[in-house]
Amino acid sequence: MKLRGGPNICGVTIGVLCLDSAFPKPPGHIKNPSGLSFPVLYETVRGATVAKLVKEPSPGFIAPFLEAAKHLEREGVRAITGSCGFLALFQRELADAVYVPVFASSLIQVPMVHHMLGRGRKVGVLTASGPNLTARHLAAVGAGDIPVAIQGMDEYREFREVILEGQRADMDLAKIEAEVLAAAKALVKANPDVGALVLECTDMPPFAHRLQEKLGLPIFDLTTLATMVHEAVLRLPYRGIMPALAGK
Repeated sequence: MKLRGGPNICGVTIGVLCLDSAFPKPPGHIKNPSGLSFPVLYETVRGATVAKLVKEPSPGFIAPFLEAAKHLEREGVRAITGSCGFLALFQRELADAVYVPVFASSLIQVPMVHHMLGRGRKVGVLTASGPNLTARHLAAVGAGDIPVAIQGMDEYREFREVILEGQRADMDLAKIEAEVLAAAKALVKANPDVGALVLECTDMPPFAHRLQEKLGLPIFDLTTLATMVHEAVLRLPYRGIMPALAGK
């Protein structure tokens, strides 16, 4: 069997465009490969912080991400995602820059989740920053006309100081979990018609199981999406058993 050479690293399905951050990423975070069920390759865009992407997403911000996406493609990944849901704003530019599928943000699931729910139900979106998640972000992933209920983490001190503002690298994981749960409860209390939750922020999936315990809702995030895409770009034969013919 002849194989085509070229990539420096082989066998990686998902490439991740990473923001430049130093706070901890527990298992469940896309930037913690020990908690993932698929191989990943990371490309960090130096100087691209959470604060800059969330609060200052200028057109020039995307240029280094386009180059990083092209590099990941040359390295052989079969699909590309990002480490922050606010990259939704650049979904089209990133997808146009490469030939492999791109799912820049977990928010790309909002239309899918909407179609799963009955009429009159909203898609809940738990985001790092409510005021900065705009109609432009939703429109960029095809969710501009979908009924959503949005709750941000802006008022929660540990999350805001460590993740949003980058004031320090150390964080209290128990406090972050409590704040994420509190924000989700506030979202559902204010919007009892929410039928499912999409986690915009990649720092939230480590607490998805706790959110489901408390809310009793389906929880969608970047890790669930990346797992689905991994299985779509690397189809394997199914294994199982079938009944034998009678008498054999």
